[in-house]
Amino acid sequence: MRLPTADSRTVSRRLGGLVAQHRGRFCLVIGLQLLVALASVVAPQVIGRAIDAVSSGTTPGYIQRLIALLLAVVVIQGILAYFGNYQSLVLGELIFAQLRNGVVNRVTHLPISVVESAGTGDLLGRTTHDIDRVQTFVHRGIPRFLILVLTILVTMGAAVLAEPQVGFLVVVPIIPMWLAIRWYTRRSIPAYLAASALWSGVSGTVSETVEQIGTVDSLRLGEMRVSRMSVLIRELWRNERYTGWIRSVFIVAVQLIVSLPILLVIAWGAYLMGRGVTTLGAVTAVALYTQQLRGPLWELGWWMDELQFSSASFARIFGVDMVPSESVSDDVEEPRGADLACRDVHFSYRDGEEVLHGVDLDVRPGETLAIVGPSGAGKSTLGRLIAGINAPDSGAVQVGGAQVTRIGEAQLCSTVALVTQEHHVFVGTVADNLRFAKPDATDDELRAALASVNATWLVELEDGLETVVGSGGKRLTPAQAQQIALARIVLLDPKVLILDEATSLLDTTAARSVEQSLANVLAGRTVISIAHRLYTAHDADRVAVMRDGYLVELGSHDELVVSGGEYARLWTAWQQD
Repeated sequence: MRLPTADSRTVSRRLGGLVAQHRGRFCLVIGLQLLVALASVVAPQVIGRAIDAVSSGTTPGYIQRLIALLLAVVVIQGILAYFGNYQSLVLGELIFAQLRNGVVNRVTHLPISVVESAGTGDLLGRTTHDIDRVQTFVHRGIPRFLILVLTILVTMGAAVLAEPQVGFLVVVPIIPMWLAIRWYTRRSIPAYLAASALWSGVSGTVSETVEQIGTVDSLRLGEMRVSRMSVLIRELWRNERYTGWIRSVFIVAVQLIVSLPILLVIAWGAYLMGRGVTTLGAVTAVALYTQQLRGPLWELGWWMDELQFSSASFARIFGVDMVPSESVSDDVEEPRGADLACRDVHFSYRDGEEVLHGVDLDVRPGETLAIVGPSGAGKSTLGRLIAGINAPDSGAVQVGGAQVTRIGEAQLCSTVALVTQEHHVFVGTVADNLRFAKPDATDDELRAALASVNATWLVELEDGLETVVGSGGKRLTPAQAQQIALARIVLLDPKVLILDEATSLLDTTAARSVEQSLANVLAGRTVISIAHRLYTAHDADRVAVMRDGYLVELGSHDELVVSGGEYARLWTAWQQD
């Protein structure tokens, strides 16, 4: 699935909400910039009066006073502009930080099944490329856009007041500018949305190729991955050519529109002066106002382009909030205990291709259950349903009497935890990586958690828990990274723990040692161990055997070996290996 995109009304409402949260600073910015706009209309008026005064004859002192007034206005305008721009940047930074933190927070709280279905590229594109694209507009565009509108309105009003018979011409650009913007937006928004989707594809393809380079090399998928990138790049090139063309047309149209009024003012003003209806100073003042309007009108056109460019990204960013939660937020259930029950569970990833068929299973509190079976039997899928990652198509999965999909997000993390063979080391210190599970954990607790999973390599690190790991730091081996993941679980202290081949990246001796250590730490907890090494099943209280999505056997290791069924055959074959 692709994550949704918000419509223009939702984007406007959300941006308005962000601005409203900072209304005090926003009003300050608008107030300062309004004063700047008012100061900017003084100069043409002063120059016009000076011209008329010279034409009719005046004293040098009057001209000197006008020059002094003009200099004072310029200084005041510069000071106001400095503080206005500074406050605009501060406002933009506050809004951008809130926007960026909000989308990252929302993404991290999406249901895992939604994240997996959306794919790496879409999420990566929305949290990186789209955020980068809106940065300039949020920092400067939002306040600047309104400032330009104020400047244009104030200047137009001053021009009309200076000489109504000529000043009315300054409003001529409004209608053609509106038509140009309307033509442009109808074509640019869909194109920019398509570009964002293509960039997501590029990000996903690159990320997946780099992360799984071993698989790419071993299966000789290099040409296929390059071919995929070539297709995306060609589509991006076509999109860029199209958007470049419509931008060029729009820019030329804006240039003509903003140049038209000054020509009209000069021509019409000269005609009225010839008839003695107006003065040279009045026409000059209006002409200067018209000249002043060229900059704001041109910049407004540029920001309109930037707005359309950014609105596509805003639509994708705000679209993340439109993903419905898989939990029933108004019917939250609270688990009471650590007993697990699966009742007639059916599940399919695709319609018509069921992978679990009526699974019934009860696990007592504190019991360790090993789930075994051949690849594709449905072991990991059952583990995902128990962890609440996916909801069953029918039937129920309950922990402590509460349906897993109805347990609140915060409580679910401390109720059921899933550890898979996949792991991730975040950029930061070893301590930072561990405190994701328990933010208030002491250093002693962190060391104890690592010791419980036999992470003896910690003492070899010069900076100990403060050693920087991840990209740009110390590179951990897959086994060490997996031990950090297991140590997080120790700190999280869940009631029900699901280990989905969690020690598969460790060698047999190390895996055995870690599992024995975990057995000591997790004594008395409900543990579901999805295992491919059958000594795990040998140590478990009971063993569940799955095949083709069915639960075919359930009992202790000794009972199943004696029965001579599916498990006995697996045990015999594993011992021979």
